[in-house]
Amino acid sequence: MAIKEEEKEEVREPLFAVEDGSPAHEYSKDNPWMVYLSTFVAVCGSYEFGTCAGYSSPTQSAIREDLNLSLADYSLFGSILTFGAMIGAITSGTIADLVGRKGAMRVYTAFCVTGWLSIYFAKDALALDIGRLATGYGMGAFSYVVPVFIAEIAPKNHRGLLTASNQFMICAGVSVSFIIGNVLTWRALALVALIPCAVLLFGLSFIPESPRWLAKAGRHKEFEASLQKLRGKDADISHEAAEIQDYITTLEQLPKAKLLDLFQKRYLRSIIIGLGLMVCQQFGGINGICFYTSSIFESAGFSPTLGTIIYAIIQVVITGLGAAVVDKVGRKPLLLAHELALQASPILAVTGIMLYIGSFSAGMGAVPWIVMSEIFPINIKGQAGSLATLMNWFGAWLCSYSFNFLMAWSSYGTFIIYAAVYVLAILFIITVVPETKGKTLEQIQAAINV
Repeated sequence: MAIKEEEKEEVREPLFAVEDGSPAHEYSKDNPWMVYLSTFVAVCGSYEFGTCAGYSSPTQSAIREDLNLSLADYSLFGSILTFGAMIGAITSGTIADLVGRKGAMRVYTAFCVTGWLSIYFAKDALALDIGRLATGYGMGAFSYVVPVFIAEIAPKNHRGLLTASNQFMICAGVSVSFIIGNVLTWRALALVALIPCAVLLFGLSFIPESPRWLAKAGRHKEFEASLQKLRGKDADISHEAAEIQDYITTLEQLPKAKLLDLFQKRYLRSIIIGLGLMVCQQFGGINGICFYTSSIFESAGFSPTLGTIIYAIIQVVITGLGAAVVDKVGRKPLLLAHELALQASPILAVTGIMLYIGSFSAGMGAVPWIVMSEIFPINIKGQAGSLATLMNWFGAWLCSYSFNFLMAWSSYGTFIIYAAVYVLAILFIITVVPETKGKTLEQIQAAINV
């Protein structure tokens, strides 16, 4: 009998010998198909983000000709997207906290639908600008709520991969718009942009709400039902549910956070990390490079059309590879690999741009959004996330606005400035940004916000 008992122990032991110390029965019967479905539905918002960002580039000549717009008129049409995104960033956290992550995505989808229809039926610059502002609002709000929703529903061992799919779908939306925009009319392209909106609205009816938001809202039965649905009907959710509830209970003892409360000592590190990564992402020149890729290739004597296609392919492929390995290699290595690779960008024109885009897509493009969705406690997540997203879109506007002025001053000097930003980013990532892979959101936030 002793031998048989030992054999039983040998069989049973791996179930409780999980590497991070968590009880293995949490994972032994997980059926994550609902997590995957929920992520797919949510990242339709990310794809919509990409279609908004990629719309203006292939349609410029046709819109100007059809509506008799001046270059200044079209420049306003293109740039007003960013202002809409900043408004969306300011309000996104509050709306997501009030009506839930799913409710917020419905609101933002409605803005995008309204915007695309306004663009489709536009007869003058005003209707175009109103539509562009509305789609910009939806785009800016999606940039916050999608990674937050995914991070809140995903098991910790798949959270990096699933959250990184946000950036992958943004890149896919941009790339598809670039390609089909050369075939379709600008009005038809606006209608095509409604497809991800339709999929998102339909899919939201079949996926659960974020269990962490439900717990914070005091809807305990719905919280347990949502978590059970996400983990599978046979999964033991008791340990995870208790951990989430304990953390929510601790947070409820704190006063409701206001904007100035974000800068209290207990939250300061997470705010510095969130804002700092967004500064590193945008002030390194990415939107200047993206918006003016064709002119950069042309000035380098390379085919703008071929260069743009290669750009689109590299962006999607590398982002996908980065998403596949982020849970294995961690967040910090991808960020640092990106920063080191970009030091070669000022040296070569075409090769430098491709290296820049490839390394950005693997690291700095996706990972700041992953980390942002992980580090803020749920009681300040709305306001802190809105602040970080606003910083991102302000940086996007400032970078795209200043790029041509900097290039007119000195093309070489422009890239030296961007390289210097990334040198500082390396120091920031090494000294301030924590590694978050393999940890629950509650463990991450408890370690940072002490």
